[in-house]
Amino acid sequence: MDWIEPLSARAVQDFVFENEQADPRKLVLQHKTLAGLPAPMVAQQLAGRRKAKAKLPQWYATRGIVYPPTLNLEQSSSQATALFKAAFLKHASSQQVLADLTGGFGADSFFFSQQFETVTYVEPDANLLAIARHNHQRLGMHTINYVHATAEAYLAASPAAVFYLDPARRDALARKVVKLADCTPDCTQLQSQILKNSEWLLVKASPLLDIQQGLRELPNTKTVLALSVENEMKELLLLVQRGHSAATQIRAIDLHANGEVNWEFAFTHTEEATAILHYSEPLAYLYEPGAAMLKAGAFKRTAQHFQLEKLAPNTHLYTSHHLISDFPGRTFRIEHLNPTEEHLKELLPERRAHVAVRNYPLTAQQLMKKLRLQEGGNSFVWGFSGTRKKYLALCQRLR
Repeated sequence: MDWIEPLSARAVQDFVFENEQADPRKLVLQHKTLAGLPAPMVAQQLAGRRKAKAKLPQWYATRGIVYPPTLNLEQSSSQATALFKAAFLKHASSQQVLADLTGGFGADSFFFSQQFETVTYVEPDANLLAIARHNHQRLGMHTINYVHATAEAYLAASPAAVFYLDPARRDALARKVVKLADCTPDCTQLQSQILKNSEWLLVKASPLLDIQQGLRELPNTKTVLALSVENEMKELLLLVQRGHSAATQIRAIDLHANGEVNWEFAFTHTEEATAILHYSEPLAYLYEPGAAMLKAGAFKRTAQHFQLEKLAPNTHLYTSHHLISDFPGRTFRIEHLNPTEEHLKELLPERRAHVAVRNYPLTAQQLMKKLRLQEGGNSFVWGFSGTRKKYLALCQRLR
């Protein structure tokens, strides 16, 4: 595309790097041109690079990168999740050829190409394809094949490969959708065609998708991955294997920002359904499951595996007399239960604490206001319901 090279030129790149903290909207209002190009074009690059700082640090650090419209960048995988997926899929499939049927901004294809001998990037949007090809070359990757086509058209004559699909989760009116059948392309319709040519298909779904719904739509799913980064839920992935009919393994995984695994917990729905669960009022320690654990739904299995007591059926917090050091989530030591208002003032003289709630009649903000606290400090105030009554717990975070 004629506009890609001007955007990657030295003058524009110098401006984008030197004005990292500038407000793109103000720049558009104040200037018609920037670095010799229309101000909106350059402002878009500023906004894109700012978003890439945490999401795609390798892109952020590289001069000459061109960023697409905000929506395309928002829909892109992060560097941490893309790194993990590439290694996971290579290990799961032991194949050498992969086709990314929804190439988009190209982050997944880039990291897939570090694991697979042959990677084909498929994308119907010519502008996005041009941007991805340009950026891959700037990042030093020259081995990816690029195909300007829809996933459906490519599949009509595709060779055998491992397939990856990250369907767009918006309908024709740009409204967000969750069910796989409502996404574009519809992987529920394509799965039979894909599995004729390949043993493996990895689908990236909305983090809001109900796992059971996903398994009904993709019945040959071998593994479900609930993937969080630094305890923020990011991706729900379904690994489909041709002919698979055994129990599906659910894996809750939290990644560090660099893509390394922080913790992992695996189970099946049968293990969850048959797990023995005990309830208790708050003991010495309080445990909050990580975001990926909550998404995976291992509420009973978590308690059984770590020998914890659950606080109440609808309170997804756990407690124990003895510290569990490897719990997949946050761990707290309970220091005071249901302190009076006067006692709480003595315990928090600076009136600062982090406030959180589970199965409690007030939101965290409402509880903070009621207790006259400000966010901050080293203490945590938890509001939650037990089996007998509601509790306010002043805690110290241990992990």
